[in-house]
Amino acid sequence: MIKAKYQSVLELGEKLNIKNGDVSEANGVLTIKGTAANQYEKNLLWDKIKAIGGDKPSDIVADIKVADTSVFARHTVKSGDTLGAIAKQYYGSAGKYNEIFKANTDILKNPDVIHPDQELIIPNL
Repeated sequence: MIKAKYQSVLELGEKLNIKNGDVSEANGVLTIKGTAANQYEKNLLWDKIKAIGGDKPSDIVADIKVADTSVFARHTVKSGDTLGAIAKQYYGSAGKYNEIFKANTDILKNPDVIHPDQELIIPNL
């Protein structure tokens, strides 16, 4: 029953391709373990857990590690993306676009010019 309650968390884990995933249930508590690619993906999982179980759920224990702690995330530019929109997606604030620009000056020369398929580093703040 607890597993069904958190099924959307498990589905998100599959979508994010969480490595070394393990799910078990005992005494009314769901335990999930795995390794997310980066901190952003770990945060997505925790946000989903909190949306279902509240800020401190007592019926789930999650041990999510992060494979790459050197960056917050990596983003492949899609048509229509802007650094402001990307900053809003990852940081919640379009105004932090310059942090992304600074982290990618090896491929970006102007913060107003990005191209589809460029892979951008989203730095830890």
